[in-house]
Amino acid sequence: MHMIQVVFMTVMVFFVIVTIHEWGHFYFAKRAGILVREFAIGFGPKLFSIKRGETRYTLRLVPAGGFVRMAGEDPELVEVQTGQTVAVRVKDGVVTRIYLDRLDERSNVVRGEVETIDIERKLKLALNADGVIESFDIHPQALMISKGKETQIAPLDRQFGSKTVGQRALAIVAGPVMNFILAFALFAAYFQMAGVPMENPDKLLIGDIVAGMPASKADIKVGDVIDSINGIKIGADSEKMIGIISKSVNVPLTFTVIRDGKPLTSKITPKKDPDTGVGKLGISAAIPSRPVSFGETFTYAGKAMKNMTILIFGGFKKILIGDFKMDDLGGPLRTAQVTSQIAEQGFTQLTSWVAVLSLYLGIFNLLPVPALDGSRLLFLGLEAVRGRPVDPNRESMVHFIGFAMLMLLMLAVTYNDILRLVRGEH
Repeated sequence: MHMIQVVFMTVMVFFVIVTIHEWGHFYFAKRAGILVREFAIGFGPKLFSIKRGETRYTLRLVPAGGFVRMAGEDPELVEVQTGQTVAVRVKDGVVTRIYLDRLDERSNVVRGEVETIDIERKLKLALNADGVIESFDIHPQALMISKGKETQIAPLDRQFGSKTVGQRALAIVAGPVMNFILAFALFAAYFQMAGVPMENPDKLLIGDIVAGMPASKADIKVGDVIDSINGIKIGADSEKMIGIISKSVNVPLTFTVIRDGKPLTSKITPKKDPDTGVGKLGISAAIPSRPVSFGETFTYAGKAMKNMTILIFGGFKKILIGDFKMDDLGGPLRTAQVTSQIAEQGFTQLTSWVAVLSLYLGIFNLLPVPALDGSRLLFLGLEAVRGRPVDPNRESMVHFIGFAMLMLLMLAVTYNDILRLVRGEH
């Protein structure tokens, strides 16, 4: 695959799995009537921003996730104080815009001191304009303008915290659930494209070729049928193939494959493996596959989900008990590196890898770690049990600390990724 294509596919992998996750939050928040202020992919400075309807869609610099910012989740508006001078634009007796600065530059507005204002419950505003008290209704989608920035007001019934526990939980859990749905769909697509290994194969195929190893310099390709080595037929016996190669360190082998029905022979010399001392060519054998039926597609996709989930939790367990090294951890750079390597193998293998990443993202976000979806669900569970919410300030502090710790971990693994790249490790 061409390098530009590889880079494009790598970027698209990140974009797809994060976007589908955030879309889950976005869709169910909107269904609950919550005002979604921003739908962001990435963190940090904005690279691209466009507003459609009530929501601003942004692409940010740091490709380490994304977020959906809902009204009421954090301080959003500059407070309007009694006695403060503002200007309002009125249409049909209803305030549509509230200007907090540069008042002399505003045209077609009513200017005055605020007597009373309620932008959450009653949506009412009273202004003292040259000694005359004027009362206005405030439009539920009115905009507040300050320092060149427009912010839509959020009446109480449009805020995240005003919704039922069930509605809020659904808006939160929908992100990981969308990742699970995507993972299942991609696993199903993978099995439709790749099939499954035959039960009683009569031959072996070249499954993978390692770059830089002896086989990568020979005229063999992934998918070739492995016919013979030094005239010895291999058939479906992978152990026989491994045995011949292992015993032939620095001894040239006549390696014959079948491609498009024609035999092709190459001289390949196994390289000594520094860890085991046996000969290696840098190939792996694969069992021929067969197509899957429509029903089998769902069965195999479900099994793949189950097996990968077990492996993912096995990795989490090692981290919890400390059974890992720093080099075992990888961040966005290592993920991008592995993704690019898999993208070079073709669209079929990339589909399977994206399914794994989507499944991992969904599971990871459900962990009860502060700042993740799992932690937010835990707080909602406590609210359901107690009959009242946890102090928002305390909850926000927990999430803030958790987010800071995650960012520190991200910096650490990214630094580790950079060192690995500098050392030329994979």
